[in-house]
Formats: sequence, structure tokens, C-alpha cells
Amino acid sequence: MILVFKHLFYSNYVGLSLWPFIFVKHQELKKDHVLINHERIHLQQQKELLILPFYLFYFSEWLLRSIIYLNFYRAYQNISFEREAYFNEKNLNYLEQRSPMGFLRYLRSLNL
Repeated sequence: MILVFKHLFYSNYVGLSLWPFIFVKHQELKKDHVLINHERIHLQQQKELLILPFYLFYFSEWLLRSIIYLNFYRAYQNISFEREAYFNEKNLNYLEQRSPMGFLRYLRSLNL
């Protein structure tokens, strides 16, 4: 289910997945297939990790990468969940082709 909630977003962020919902900043973003696919990838990741562990792992990885990069935004960009979603967001068939726990492929490497 896609919901519009503009007050949830900070700065340039326009979409957010919180199982089982996708929140977008503006009504017209509900038609942005790339954004929605990106957020659906996150929903699949959340489902695979049984939701709460996803958020714990996401935050832990962001915190570790923030220490490594000394930059919060760069850390966000390099979280394995985000890397998988950004890399595959334009492939609208990705979720049908995706291997279980696909984000693990993006955990190993660092973009320094």
C-alpha cells in the first residue's frame, strides 16, 4: 500500500518503506515506477529479515559506515540495502529475478 505523507521526509528524501507500507512525499510520486520499485526492494529485504532485524541491521550498518566514511550521507549511500535498491531500481522485473538475501552481495564491498 502506498501512502502520501509529506511531513515524514527530511530534505531530499521522497520515499520510505516501513513494512508493509510505502510512504511518498507527494501524490505524483505514487506514479514514479523507479521510486516505487526501489521501495518495494526494501519491503522484500524487510520481509526476508523478519522486519525488526532489518531495521537493527540497517541502523548498525549505517552507524559503522558513518564511522568509516566520516560522512552520514555517504554512509547511507553505501548501506548494502540501499546499494542493492539503487543498483536495481530501474529494473522493474528485479524482484522476480532476485536471489533471496540479495543485499548480501552488496555488503562485502566498500565504495571509498
